Amino acid sequence: MLDRKFIIENVDRIKKNCADRGVRCDVDRLVELEAERRKKLQSVEEANRKANDVAKMIGKAKDATERESMKEEGRRLREQKEAAQAEHDRLDAEARAVQATIPNLTHADAPIGGEKDSREIRRGVTAVRKLDFKPLDHVTLGEKLGLVDFEAGGRTTGHGFYFLKNDAVLLDLALQRYALDTLIKEGFTLTTTPDLARNEILEGIGFNPRGPETQVYSIENSDLSLVGTAEITLGGMYFNETLEAEQLPIKLCGISHCFRTEAGAHGQATRGLYRVHQFTKVEMFAYTLPDDSDRVHEQLLGIECKIFDGLGIPYRVIDTASGDLGGPAYRKFDLEAWMPGRGEAGEFGEVTSASNCTDYQSRRLNIRFRKKGEKGTQFVHTLNGTAVAISRALIAVLENYQQADGSILVPEALRPWMGKDRIAAL
Repeated sequence: MLDRKFIIENVDRIKKNCADRGVRCDVDRLVELEAERRKKLQSVEEANRKANDVAKMIGKAKDATERESMKEEGRRLREQKEAAQAEHDRLDAEARAVQATIPNLTHADAPIGGEKDSREIRRGVTAVRKLDFKPLDHVTLGEKLGLVDFEAGGRTTGHGFYFLKNDAVLLDLALQRYALDTLIKEGFTLTTTPDLARNEILEGIGFNPRGPETQVYSIENSDLSLVGTAEITLGGMYFNETLEAEQLPIKLCGISHCFRTEAGAHGQATRGLYRVHQFTKVEMFAYTLPDDSDRVHEQLLGIECKIFDGLGIPYRVIDTASGDLGGPAYRKFDLEAWMPGRGEAGEFGEVTSASNCTDYQSRRLNIRFRKKGEKGTQFVHTLNGTAVAISRALIAVLENYQQADGSILVPEALRPWMGKDRIAAL
């Protein structure tokens, strides 16, 4: 979240930013609550000071009657302090709830507006392939080649679940290994992360684990939820920790299953693997010094481009508009891969994103750093980026590498792990 003092001192700027993002936030209410909280804090401190003064005087009482009177006055002041403290804590909690709804600031270069205002800033090195046959979508290809079984997934678990089969399993693992090898060379520490996290970690990252619009599967009778991305667990690794400036940047890679309810999802984009309730993802996460986060953000984007350029997949890079950023992101870049089987003539579909969240998440999670020779601590900046989301990468590979005879060429970068150069019908 944003610093409360900063919000109070920059009300007009915060209101404009909320409007640019299309988010309704009661900034004025926060200002009122904070003023009331400060007054109540003064009452707490004053009652506490008086109670301490009385306590010091008890030993100097002239007689038992005066001593008992002082004790009674001390008890009254302590009760007054506790009542004021309780009211202060209530006001603080209400103010924090409002504060938590206020989104991050927006990078000056990010487009202002909704999804239609997002701006294409570059294309990948691979051009869209001109086909001399009508392309099939990944669902049809998967059925014909025995790669994906949606019906079995529906029978065992429900709509939005699936079985990968045969060469699709090898392709899944090959994509993971390809991404990992790329990240090893970029200096990332590899991890596999828990598929569950405590709700306070989800909330710290910016996910809502409860409520009708949540995208999160929660575990009944516990404070745990299934993660929708390893961003949650990687971001929670240093919860309540203070790092040394010399440790930064910390670059982590996490492999995890991802679980999302996809509440409200509709349209053709829900067909097949594009919006599913479970998938595997290789996620990048970085902790940086504040002055380094813009540079590292560009690095994460560069790695995503490198991965999809290496796969030979056509894509475009989108600078996401303010109204489509999501609360924690200061700026976000999306990679949209060309999917020839989508729509009447093919369409771009999002396959990765890279976000700079500045200190929005670290302030919630209390992750700080200190510099040698300097007093105090500061909040780190956090960033995240998708190396590869397997389900959507599968769509891009299957549809772009399909051949007129119905087979699928295996991208050259994946052949060492696939052990073959073509996927054909069994």
